[in-house]
Amino acid sequence: MNHKLFRIALLAALAVFLLVALAWQWGFISSAGREGQSSGIARIGGPFALTDQNSQPRSKKDFAGRLMLIYFGYSYCPDACPTALQVMSSALQALGPKASDIQPIFIIIDPARDNPAHLKDYVENFFPGMVGLTGSEDAVKKAANAYRVYYRKATDGDSTEYLMDHSSIVFLMGRDGNYLTHFTHQTPPAKMADVIRKHL
Repeated sequence: MNHKLFRIALLAALAVFLLVALAWQWGFISSAGREGQSSGIARIGGPFALTDQNSQPRSKKDFAGRLMLIYFGYSYCPDACPTALQVMSSALQALGPKASDIQPIFIIIDPARDNPAHLKDYVENFFPGMVGLTGSEDAVKKAANAYRVYYRKATDGDSTEYLMDHSSIVFLMGRDGNYLTHFTHQTPPAKMADVIRKHL
């Protein structure tokens, strides 16, 4: 009986260890927190150097002092991306004048097709003031890595018609650029607005 209990306890301890290891690997916990303190701060977000829909260079510093609502996707996405951007837009509309404190940002994962001119036409379909960001393959990859966003071309070959596999997460970043929370593209706009309101 004692042997059986020991085996159960050992398996439980192993399961906890694996969960902690996975959380650390994916950046949801970090051994180093703010100002050198040890805490469980998510390692999501970071600097980026991209180009907006008006062909102007933009960085994280440009949005300092405002909350950022960030989504990584591409304009040729058939479902998740337009849904996420519409949810973001509806949530911001629900906030009324307070929405001016939040910058919605759409970061491209398919820069080969989503150049600034194309991106400009696309973001005009969503919340006024939404910023679309694109850039070189390397610059996009660095930004995606900072936010731990997964993406890859879904089909092989040189065809200009293809889909992209990617994470579908809407990040809410604080006025200091640090991670606050996240949503999915299926989050009800009212719920997203309620959560954002708590951070204003």
